[in-house]
Amino acid sequence: MKRIAPLLISAGALLWALPAKAVCPVCTVAVAGGLGLSRWLGIDDTITGLWAGALVASVTFWTINWLNKKNIKFYGRKILVAIFWYGLTFVPLYYMGITGHPYNKLWGMDKFVLGVIIGSIVFAIASKIYDYIKEKNHGKAHFPYEKVVIPVVALAVLSAIFYFITR
Repeated sequence: MKRIAPLLISAGALLWALPAKAVCPVCTVAVAGGLGLSRWLGIDDTITGLWAGALVASVTFWTINWLNKKNIKFYGRKILVAIFWYGLTFVPLYYMGITGHPYNKLWGMDKFVLGVIIGSIVFAIASKIYDYIKEKNHGKAHFPYEKVVIPVVALAVLSAIFYFITR
């Protein structure tokens, strides 16, 4: 029952989700779920990094949009928000010994860091692809939660590719 309760709560929360704005909360929760599941299953750090990178990118975009909505503007706002969230991600992981291990590398780079970089880029591109597709469809999504499906599918495909690269 302990494992089922969070799933039921999450499913119930989806029923009352607000309309999607910028990078929607549902997408952020989906990425966070993928991250937690991959770490729990002991999946390679590159794949975990993909999901973590997407989550950090999502939270960064979300924060910038929140600042825009509140009309909070200051010099270097976007880069400072990104530095804040990526720093909040990497600094604790470095001090906990999760990143920076000399034997945990792929292509000469820490696996988790590499995954975060690629995951962030792919998530941003997938979000832009959704915006483009929606614009071509007269401002309407083709199906419910299309905004969630496109980035999550892109990350899932990339996870499968990195699974075969790192196994």
